[in-house]
Amino acid sequence: MAGLTEGIAARSPRTDRSESERPMRFRSTRPETALQPAPPVPDTMRAVVFDGPGDADVLHLAEVEVPTPVLSEVLVRVVAAGVNPIDAKTRAGRGLSGAISAWPAVLGLDVSGVVVRAPFDAHPFPVGTEVYGMATVPRTSGSYAEYVVVPTLSLARKPSSLSHVEAAGVPVAALTAWGIVVETALAHQGQRILVHAGSGGVGHFAVQFAAYFGAHVIATGSPRNLEWLRELGAAEVVDYTSTRFEEVVSDVDVVIDLIGNVSDDTGTRSLEVLRPGGLLIEVPTGAWPGFREAAAERGIRSTDYKTIPDGGALATITRLLESGAVRVYVEHVFELDDAAAAHTALERGHTRGKIVLSVSDD
Repeated sequence: MAGLTEGIAARSPRTDRSESERPMRFRSTRPETALQPAPPVPDTMRAVVFDGPGDADVLHLAEVEVPTPVLSEVLVRVVAAGVNPIDAKTRAGRGLSGAISAWPAVLGLDVSGVVVRAPFDAHPFPVGTEVYGMATVPRTSGSYAEYVVVPTLSLARKPSSLSHVEAAGVPVAALTAWGIVVETALAHQGQRILVHAGSGGVGHFAVQFAAYFGAHVIATGSPRNLEWLRELGAAEVVDYTSTRFEEVVSDVDVVIDLIGNVSDDTGTRSLEVLRPGGLLIEVPTGAWPGFREAAAERGIRSTDYKTIPDGGALATITRLLESGAVRVYVEHVFELDDAAAAHTALERGHTRGKIVLSVSDD
């Protein structure tokens, strides 16, 4: 498999490439480039809102004002919106709920859509550009709506090889996995990485990124996902329904724990398989409050992780998606007005890959 310098981070000194050939996140809008006229934007839009914490049934469709972009923000017409565990936690009164300043609130971090208002004419994402990225919920309203404002630096051009529904399943999950695997674990040839919940949203990207960079990947999953995990790049798979992973796995350099102690003490048991000085990355917020102390007692390094909405990293991931080195899997697609059903499916668990809301036509 090609190394980083041969693939995603290669930089050529050539200057004769066309704009479309340059492996760049931003492509300038030159003065001679014809700009698309800005389409009309209504004053109000359909959005899924909730008026306070509760179960999935608190989500309902409403007519709300279209948000107004300021400074470097871009107004995006939403075609599809990803559904993430943090959305459900926030809806239930956990997650990001403490930062909600006004009700009703609109959830949704993941967005794929089309730019309808750009900050200036020569902006890197001019009107009409297909983009995807992360909204700043709950600082602003989210992507469970027909329009959303997104900071320029949290966007990238949508991969041309993906539909909007597929693209909406990428940003949060892939950026989380990228930050964990590439920037924190520093995945490399010969490294042994154990990924818990390898078939989930973050997990299926983590398996692929770790394998791409040469790590020996071990993934836990249910029987229906074991062969699929191998296809994604896992060298070893463990059926958690029939096998205690600590009985068959050892001498691991990094554990990426996407479960914590909320299910069968997965986090605590992970300490048994890490080598001295190994690294535990504990991802779900609140799933194991005492992980730092427990790891330190074993001579194991540990850290939590929070997703960074970095459009530059997303542009790199875009190139991996375009090349076919990495793929996204969307298992369920719901219409916008079925957001409550989407949350119910998410909280039921065992989703392979992602759940996405279809918001509007391309």
